Order: sequence, then structure tokens, then C-alpha cells
Amino acid sequence: DMWGPQDDQDSINALYRAIDLGINFIDTAQGYGKGHSEEIIGRVLRNRKEEIYVATKIPPVPGTRWPMPEDQDIMAAYPPDYIIRECEKSLKRLQRECIDIYQFHTWCSNFNIRDEWHDAMSKLRQQGKIRAIGVSVPDLTPDSVIGALAMDKVDAVQVVYNIFEQAPLRNLFPVTQRLNKAVIVRVPFDEGALTGKYTNQTKFVEGDVRNRYFRGRNFTAMLKRVDRVREFKNRHHPEMSLADFALRFCLSHAAVSSVIPGIRNVQQAESNASVSDGKILERAELQEMEQLAWKKDFWFNEIEDNME
Repeated sequence: DMWGPQDDQDSINALYRAIDLGINFIDTAQGYGKGHSEEIIGRVLRNRKEEIYVATKIPPVPGTRWPMPEDQDIMAAYPPDYIIRECEKSLKRLQRECIDIYQFHTWCSNFNIRDEWHDAMSKLRQQGKIRAIGVSVPDLTPDSVIGALAMDKVDAVQVVYNIFEQAPLRNLFPVTQRLNKAVIVRVPFDEGALTGKYTNQTKFVEGDVRNRYFRGRNFTAMLKRVDRVREFKNRHHPEMSLADFALRFCLSHAAVSSVIPGIRNVQQAESNASVSDGKILERAELQEMEQLAWKKDFWFNEIEDNME
């Protein structure tokens, strides 16, 4: 697993508990465990009677550079027959007749003006195999999908948005609100940093992607920034845990339709679900929290942090 070993039964128990608590939207991807995540979700939902909405993602053709260059040819990354074929595979693994939101797992602005991908998605929708078309935008280019939104080719956008990463506020969120498009927020904890659980002694197992993300100075810089967020939280909401505060931040923007924090066990399912009580942060707090934003590129660069 990208984030360390994961026991199937822990995943199943967490999903059952989440549904018991009223969670009705599950996001996954073909690339998570090479389809295994979809299979686990399919096994769980087969035994549940509740109406659960499922979103999954299609990766680009194997061998495609990731992140993709801005001049990436979409016919090489996402040819129409590939889109349709991979959707059929996801439907089989999920044991569903229809995927509620079928998302491209990555994107570049070069795709917006092309029609082939949209024609393939529209065909799947006409056949009743998908309900909505989604795009998961890259971490550093949240605005890359705005052209497709403006042309009404996309129904939902999945984007990184958290206390540190607030770039979607500037352009993407106003566009989605004006066009009445859905926003799915991913990485609300910034790979776990905003849960407050990491210390100088934290070590990740071999193969965990966080070894790369938090390498070198990135980790110590993150701890300093988290301390600053914690100080703000303690002044305004001492009753909340840092994780609850981070989730409520994401849920408090009117553009946000859903937040997908991820769950690995029952405890995380219960903790995350408890925040879905409708209580949001005040607008003045959100404005003040803009000072906590931190523009960084941990996946590709080790930084020299400046707290000023």
C-alpha cells in the first residue's frame, strides 16, 4: 500500500462503521492497490442496503508521465476506447451497474479543448454506466480544469484543499460556485500532518510515500508550521482536536460538496464522521486562517522553510 501495509478486514470494518454512521459517499481509484480498493468496496456495498454514492478514478495509460507535461496528448494518455474499457473493469470490481462519479485521475489544461475524452464519457453516461464526469486535478495546478468547467464538460472537481494549501480559493472555487459544479476535497490533513500526530520521532515504514513527501527539511518545516496551526486552534477552538479543526476548515467553505479524508480503521471512521454535524468555522476565522497558508511542493522538492 502507498501509505504502508493495510489489512483487508480493517478496511472492511472501517467501511461498515462509516456507513453505520451515515457516510454515504465513497471515493476510490483504480490505482489504489491495482484495483483492490475497488474490490473491497464492492464486497462491502454488496451487503448493504443503504444508498451509497461511489466515485472512482481512471489512471492514464500505463507509461504516461506523472505529473503530465502541459503539452501531453490526451489521445495518448486517455484514448476513448481505453476510457470505456477501464470503466467496465471498475464496474466489475465495484459490483455496480453504474459509477456515480467517474473521474480522470490526473489532468492538464491541454485536455480542456479536446472533445474525444468527453465523447467517451458521454457515451458511458448515455449507457447508464456513469452518472457524472469528474476530474481530479494535480496538486499544484488546481486551475487546469477551469476551461472544461466553463465548457460544461465536467460535473465535479476533486482538488487538494487544506489549511496549508488554499490556492483553490483564488480562482477554482469561485468558478465552481458560479457554474454550480461539485467540489470534492482531498488531502484535508496534508498527508497526516494536520492531525498533529507526527513528532521528531515519527518514522514511516519502507515503501510509504510519506518518506518522500516529508524527506529531509520538509519534515522539520512541517512540524513548525503545524505548531503554528495548533496555536491558532487553541486560541479559537480549544475544545477541538487538531484533526477535527482541519476537517471543519475544509467543510466550512460554501464551494465544498464533500471531503474525503480517508479511513484505515474503525476509530478513524468514527472520528471523521463526528465532524459531519453541520458546525462550521466563522467567515472571519477563515479569512484570518489565510495567513496559515503554505505554498510548497513536497513531492518534487525539498525546501528551505521560511516562517516569516
